[in-house]
Amino acid sequence: MVRISRLTDYATVLLAVLAVQPERLQTAAALAEQTHVAAPTVSKLLKQLQRAGLVASTRGLHGGYQLARPAAQISAAAILDALEDPVALTDCAAAHGHCEIEPTCRVGRTWQRLNLAIRRSLGDVNLAQLAGIDPIQSHLPALEREVKAAMSSPGLLRITGA
Repeated sequence: MVRISRLTDYATVLLAVLAVQPERLQTAAALAEQTHVAAPTVSKLLKQLQRAGLVASTRGLHGGYQLARPAAQISAAAILDALEDPVALTDCAAAHGHCEIEPTCRVGRTWQRLNLAIRRSLGDVNLAQLAGIDPIQSHLPALEREVKAAMSSPGLLRITGA
């Protein structure tokens, strides 16, 4: 199973809280209290998100954190990029040259196409949608088209039944 890390999940929760009141500065302690994520974890994640340019901090007595740009301009892909290695279903989907059987592999290109479709879909979903501020308007048609195309591609290993 491919899944994001718990830290990435927590970071998304923190970003969603910031997205609900984008003009309000929130302290790490307040975010920890609201989200029930441990304060040291919140501080660590906020630093990573700040380095990635997703949140901005203001120092001082009335300082805190807020989104660096509108929630609608922060994609799910940007959030994952800030906290995870590049999304890849297989080694060959991450980059060429990671697999010793790549020159003779018949399924690698299909995995790469599927990976690209997922990546595009992650780019199509933004923080406002993740936070429930702006509903997702589509059913991610690009992903559906790419998956269908990849499934009909010659050389794809089909796994059926259970």
